Amino acid sequence: MVEKQFDFSVVDHILAKYPMDELSTIAILQEVQEHYNYLPREVFPRIAQAIGVSEAKLYGVATFYENFSLEPKGKYVIRCCDGTACHVRGSIPILERLREELGLSETKKTTDDLNFTVETVSCLGACGLAPVMTVNGVTHGAMTPDKAAALLKELKEELEKGEQG
Repeated sequence: MVEKQFDFSVVDHILAKYPMDELSTIAILQEVQEHYNYLPREVFPRIAQAIGVSEAKLYGVATFYENFSLEPKGKYVIRCCDGTACHVRGSIPILERLREELGLSETKKTTDDLNFTVETVSCLGACGLAPVMTVNGVTHGAMTPDKAAALLKELKEELEKGEQG
């Protein structure tokens, strides 16, 4: 089986926007991740060489910051808060319902079709709205398992419309 060649045109376009030095590391990684929804392993040698750092150092930055992901994420990234306020107000049943509806688990966070990723976070900073979850950064407060399932249904319908249109 022949492995598909990685297209570096997007990465090269991003690199062209920044000074080629170590100070650009985080901005470049953020923009690459914004495009791919994660940091593909193929980009590390290209970026490291361009900005003059070792691949190990670049990988170290990507793994140090929690916002970076080395695993592909879905079109919809759902973050379910499990901080104290959300936890005591029932975030776990919400998380369990999302996982059940999508066929996910604590270890399998992204659907095979790359449409949904479900993650837990320690705090989303919206404790007064607990329990809270975000979908691609948009906050949804006072969630219940049924509200989460209804929101998921809306997102699935949105995906279907996008495929038809």
